[in-house]
Parts: sequence; C-alpha cells; structure tokens
Amino acid sequence: MAHAGQPGYTNPILPYDYSDPDVIRVGKNYYMTYSTFACVPGLQILHSVDGVRWKIVDAALPDTVPGYGHLDACPAGCGVWAPSIRHHKGRFYIYYGDPDIGIFCIRSEKTRTIPCRWEPAVLVKRGKGLIDPCPLWDSDGRCYLVHAFAGSRAGFKSALAVCELAEDGLSVRREDQLVFDGHPDNPTCEGPKFHKRNGYYYILCPAGGVKTGWQLCLRSRSVYGPYEWKRVLEQGTTAVNAPHQGAWVDDMFYHFQDVGTAGRIVHLQPLEWQDNWPVIGNNGEPVPGMGQTGTGMPSLYTMDGFWTRTLSPEWQWSGNRKAQYYYLAVEADSASHMAKDYIRLFTYPAADVQTAPNLLLHKIPANTAFTVTARVRFMPRPQGKSPKYTEEAGLIIHGRQSRTMPVPADGQWYYARIEVSDTHLCRFFLSSDNQNWTEQGAPFQAVAGEWIGAKIGLYAVRSVVQSPSPYKRPDNDAGWLDIDWFELR
Repeated sequence: MAHAGQPGYTNPILPYDYSDPDVIRVGKNYYMTYSTFACVPGLQILHSVDGVRWKIVDAALPDTVPGYGHLDACPAGCGVWAPSIRHHKGRFYIYYGDPDIGIFCIRSEKTRTIPCRWEPAVLVKRGKGLIDPCPLWDSDGRCYLVHAFAGSRAGFKSALAVCELAEDGLSVRREDQLVFDGHPDNPTCEGPKFHKRNGYYYILCPAGGVKTGWQLCLRSRSVYGPYEWKRVLEQGTTAVNAPHQGAWVDDMFYHFQDVGTAGRIVHLQPLEWQDNWPVIGNNGEPVPGMGQTGTGMPSLYTMDGFWTRTLSPEWQWSGNRKAQYYYLAVEADSASHMAKDYIRLFTYPAADVQTAPNLLLHKIPANTAFTVTARVRFMPRPQGKSPKYTEEAGLIIHGRQSRTMPVPADGQWYYARIEVSDTHLCRFFLSSDNQNWTEQGAPFQAVAGEWIGAKIGLYAVRSVVQSPSPYKRPDNDAGWLDIDWFELR
C-alpha cells in the first residue's frame, strides 16, 4: 500500500523521458536524477515531498558534458549514462558512466537539500565501456562501487564488477573483481544499485534488455559475493514491458518503461520484504497505480512566456551550452509601451540541423495526443557584400530523423504549430493570426533519438562557410529567431 502521507497515483507517474531513474530520500525530501546522455543541462535533478509529484530543481552539469568541453556537442547517445545519487557525510554524490571515457563523480557542497553548489566532475575510474556505477559506504566507512559493462565499447557485457574506492569516493583503492556473471540466464545485466540491509549486500539490477527484460535482486553476506539471485519484477500479464533499471527507496520502487518514440517513462511500484527478499508490485508484476488513483497522470500542460532571465529547467540544449546561442530579454513594445518578454535564438553554424548543437528542446509526453504552438518571428542577417549563406529557423521534431518547420524570413510575427497524434504522427501548420491555419508539407512520423525519446522544440541554424582567411570569417554575425511564447497542451 502507499506509505503514510503519499497521495494515490496512477502509473506512469512521470509520462516523459526520464531514463534510468535513481532516487534517494534525505529527511523529508526525495531527489531523482536520470540519464541525460548528450543533452545540456545534464544530470537534471527532480525534487518531491511525497515521492509521487516531481519538479526539476537543479542540474549537476549545467553547461557542459565532461570530456567534451572542447567540442560544440557530445556525440548523440554518448555522455551521461545511468547515474546513481547518494547522500554521505553531508554531501550529495552523483556517479555516472561515460561509455567512452569511464566513471565520473560529481560531489556537492555540504548540504541536505538541493538545489546546491556542485564541485567539478572527477574521473574516478578510467576505462572504455565502464557504465552504470553505484557506490555503497559500508558500516566500517569503506566505500565500494558496483558497475556494469557496455558491450558496444568493452566487447564484453552481462556481468557486474565491484571495486573499492577511497573513503571520499573519488579514487580507486582496489581494482575490479567480477561478482556476478549473467551468462546465460540473465544477459545484459546492467544498471546495478548497491544496498545493505539486515546483514545482506543487495544489488538490484535489470537484465534481458530494455524492451523485454526483467528486474533482478542479488544478495550475499559478502560484498564480493557469491551472490544468489532472484527475479523480482517482470511484465507478466501486464502491458508494462521490461520494468527496468529501478531505485529502491523505503517501501517504493521506481523503474522505467521503454515506450519507443516518447522514450523511457517512470513508474512507481510498492515494495515489501519477505524472507529478506524484496517483493515488488503485485507479487512481482507492475501495478497500474496505488490508492485513490483518480488523480491520474500529472498535467501535461506547459506554457513558457520566457518571463525570467533564466531558462525554464524543462528545456535542454542538444549540445554544450554557449552564451551566443540565445538572449533572454525584456524589451519595450513600441505600440503598447508595455514590457515584453521573449527569447532570441541566434543562428549558429551547423553542417545540418540533425547535428546542430544549439537546438532548444523539450520532452514530449507519452500515451497522448498533444499540440505545440509558438509565436515566433525570424530575422535573417542582411547579406550586404558578404558571401551569401543560408539561415533557417522555426519549430523542430528531433530524433534519429528530424523534421523542421521553417518560418518565413521576413521579420513578421507568425504562429507555428505542430499537432502530434497519440501514435506520434506530426502535422505542421502556420498562421499569421492564430485563427486561420495553413498546413505545411506532408505529415511526419516522429522517431526516437539515440537512447532517448523524440523531442520537440526550436531551431536557428546557418550553413557552415569556409573562410578564405584564417583571421576573418565571411559570416561574422547571425540572424535570429524571436519566440514570444511556447505552449504544449
């Protein structure tokens, strides 16, 4: 049953792409982080007071994916994989694996609440294919780290390893020892979370893959094993495929479900203990909700009028954040003499929109039709005597394949709209008065990105121009797209 003070809920509790969620409770506050891959801000952190209703409050990587600061963007699908968050001796610790570099840790200032200040990321353990780390500080003060292997980089997977870290958790004291071999019964075991309870060491981890897998629990009296294992959550007779990569907090278990185009959405299951084994959901099958579930899913409505000098945390860039991407402003409207808020996106050189680092993107909701509308105007840079180059701006649906809806380059205000069905078929419309709409192009079937769901948002790009001089660029300034407001409903 739901714990005291917890509202009834209906799954999914977060119908957006929050892949590989990990959750802790510190005092009365719950904190969640998740895989942000190449998107920035990275390692976003959500807060809840009841474990059900969540709000983004911080990001441990606000500007750059570590290891890729010299580039415009981290490659798609790379960067921040499967983090874990813990609180130890007054500090928050977040560990994550970059499959091409190794295991990083980001540590906070001494605090019990987030948002807070975060120290620079530390590369704790270098190694290609080391992913999904989680620490455990034992009762004697020693620190251990469990992690998995990415077969695409390491040429090896379906096993878990434990190493010992220094007590501050920032360097390796004793190298890896394999503690669990998932071959052949539990292939692709990954995403381990380390716990200790009643004298047992527990590793909760999924296996079988994100589309069809299951959740395991391993337990041992020794940190290095041997571990016995048991499947504790599977799809069974439900429609929730592969309940995967979860977090145990009190009597709750969080996991994701991969729903394809919309990404990996978050479910919540009850958890109790029998004979020192966790029993999750309804005897090992996902439940549709708990308690009075009539409240349903959280509201999907989003309205951003860009009223403040900081971006709403619901937005993420497709690459490392740069100051020249955007300007948040308050200007005087000459007609009404009223202050007017807007965001200005400057066009940025890109070989193509698919790989542009300055896409301003928003997650899309799962299991529902929705419409995005924005009031925009596009002002390209006057060409003058400079060599001509192309500029384009408007709305975008972004995934492995993307579709843009450019707006006219005449400096006039337009209303741009994308209507998305519950199967993610997208139709594009343009209006000058927000009443009469003209469809733009053919419908487009949205597709997921690399390990993430499709996203919707805004773009402003210009073609890359080769300079004949090492000292001067022919495209020495940028046009811009102004966005008065953006609404998802």
